[in-house]
Amino acid sequence: MVKEELGINTICVNTGDIKDEQFKGAVSPIYMSTSYQFEDVAVKRYPRYFNTPNQEHLSKKIAALEHTEAALIFGSGMAAISTTFLAFLKAGDHLVVQNPLYGGTSNFVREELPKYGIEFTFTEGYQVSDFENAIQENTKLIHIETPSNPLLTITDIRAIAKLAQSKQIITSIDNTFASPIIQNPIDLGIDIVIHSATKYLGGHSDILAGAVAASQEHIDTIWHVGKNLGGSLSDFMVWMLERSMKTLALRVKAQSRNAKKLAKFLDKHPDVTRVYYPGLTSHSEYELAKSQMKRFGAMMSFELDERLNASKFLKALTLIKPSMSLAGVESTMLLPALTSHSLLSKVERETLGIGDGLIRFSVGIESHKDLIQDIEQAIALAK
Repeated sequence: MVKEELGINTICVNTGDIKDEQFKGAVSPIYMSTSYQFEDVAVKRYPRYFNTPNQEHLSKKIAALEHTEAALIFGSGMAAISTTFLAFLKAGDHLVVQNPLYGGTSNFVREELPKYGIEFTFTEGYQVSDFENAIQENTKLIHIETPSNPLLTITDIRAIAKLAQSKQIITSIDNTFASPIIQNPIDLGIDIVIHSATKYLGGHSDILAGAVAASQEHIDTIWHVGKNLGGSLSDFMVWMLERSMKTLALRVKAQSRNAKKLAKFLDKHPDVTRVYYPGLTSHSEYELAKSQMKRFGAMMSFELDERLNASKFLKALTLIKPSMSLAGVESTMLLPALTSHSLLSKVERETLGIGDGLIRFSVGIESHKDLIQDIEQAIALAK
C-alpha cells in the first residue's frame, strides 16, 4: 500500500503529469502514436499493452488516489470489471457477487461466465452472513459494491475483507459511487478497486473509461488478460481523463455538500415517500457509512408518492436533466428500471427493491436552491 503523503488536491493536479521537456508547457503533452521504437528502448510501448506514455502516467495518479502500488486504464467500467473477473477466475472456479449491484455487472456474470465454466452465487443480501453463506470450496473471488447502485446500500468493507482473508479469497470492489475522494477500500483490506471512470473520475459526461487499482502483483495478473482482450483506452481520451481528474476532489466535495442538502429536503417533502441516502441519520447503515466513508457522496435515490407519475415528473424538470449515466458536474435523474437495470427482468428488479417508479438522482455542482426549486415545480406539474 502506498501511503498518501501529498494533499488530495495536489495528487489530483500533479501526480502522474508528463513533463513537457521540449516546450515547458504547464499541462501534460499528448502522445497519439500507435507505433513506437522497439530496439534500444527501456520500454517497448504498444497501446493495447496499457503502456503508452499517457496511459502509464495517468495510472500513477489513480494508484496514488487509491493508495495502491499500480493501476490500469480501460476503455469502460465494464471492460475493467470483466477483465478483472476473467483474470482471477477459470473453469471450475466460483465467484460470490453482492446483491444488489450495478445491472451491467449482474448481466455480465449471468450471461458470460457460464460460457467459461465459471460458477457464481449472488448473495441474498449485503450483510456479512450473506457472503459467508454464499462461499463455496472453490470460491476464488468476492465482488462487492458500496454504496450500491441504485439503492445506496452500504456493505461493511472491513468485515468482508476480513472474511475473505480468513479463507484466502481475493476481493474486488466497485468504488464508482464513492470515488477515491470519499472512500479508499484498500485501506480497509480490499485487494482490487474498480471504477467506471466515465463517472466521477471523468466528471463531465464526455469520457467513457474504466480503471483498476491494486497491488503490482494483481495488476500484472489483470494486465496479462487485458492485453489479450484489448480493452485499452485511446490516448486522447486518456489525456482528457487526466485533465478532468485535476478537479476531482473539488467536484466531489461540492457535489457531496449539495447532495446532503437535497437529501434532507426530499426526506421532509410530503410528496416523497422514501429517500435512499447514507448521509441521512434515518438510513439503516448511517453509522457504518460514517465509519468507512469520508463523506456520503453525491448519489441518492427516492420514490415519489404513488399519486405522482415518475415519468411525468422527470419530463417536467427544467434544470435537472433526465439523462443516462451519472456523476457529471450537471445534476441528472433517471429511472433505473428503464436504464441501468433494464437488462434485468421486472421480477428480478422488484426482488432487489427496484420499482418502476424509483428515481436515481446524481447531484451536480449547481446551486442547491436552484435544484430544490426545480424539483418543487416538477412535483407540482406531476400532480
